[in-house]
Amino acid sequence: MAKRDAIVAFASELLQVDRFRDYGPVGLQVEGASEVEKIVCGVSASRELFEAARERGAQMVLVHHGLFWASEQLVIDRRQKGRLKALFDADLSLAAYHLALDAHPEIGNAVLLARELGVEPERVFDEFGTGGRLLEPLSGEEFAARVEEKLGRKPLAFLHGPEVVQTVAIVTGGGGPSLLAAAREGYDLFLTGEPKEPSLHAARELGIHFLAAGHYATERLGIQALAAKIGERFGIDWEFVELPNPV
Repeated sequence: MAKRDAIVAFASELLQVDRFRDYGPVGLQVEGASEVEKIVCGVSASRELFEAARERGAQMVLVHHGLFWASEQLVIDRRQKGRLKALFDADLSLAAYHLALDAHPEIGNAVLLARELGVEPERVFDEFGTGGRLLEPLSGEEFAARVEEKLGRKPLAFLHGPEVVQTVAIVTGGGGPSLLAAAREGYDLFLTGEPKEPSLHAARELGIHFLAAGHYATERLGIQALAAKIGERFGIDWEFVELPNPV
């Protein structure tokens, strides 16, 4: 058993959350039980996730995408009411870690995805991503097939880069605009979660491969790594709840 506030403090220090100005509150978003025996983690806040956490006997939920965003009205609508009720009824705490988790050099979404795909991270790319070199150079088609194999979904692929891919830049989630930075910095291929409408022509005209493999699919690893770190530090159980999302 561990103290809720000690867990939140540990995670915030580990991720150095103050490095980034985020789009919503970082860390504890909803206060529940003060003692934690089990954590459930997932990519995004949802009533389904909170109900699953209750069924699994958790006292805390960790997510990458939290409940509250600066881009949304500060109104408790039916969606938020249902989510909050699920948390309150189960006395669940909710903690969210967004940009700092994307960018972390050890357990960040970008770094972990790179290693999963055979890319050795070498440097920070466009603040929240990573850039590196393939351990084994591949064609654009071969790399896209590897992404499909590892993530379980076929990526949107605009393959207009060099015949052999040696360098790869990654920004997970909604990193589509970083395609231009990847081309400027000379990467052979750019991988993200969601595309932007200009991506096709930009990739074609700049001579770079572009892959969009899904916002959810590219951001599954970091929250699990964070939960594992917390579990190890405090000696408590954790479980990842898979709620697949085609976006």
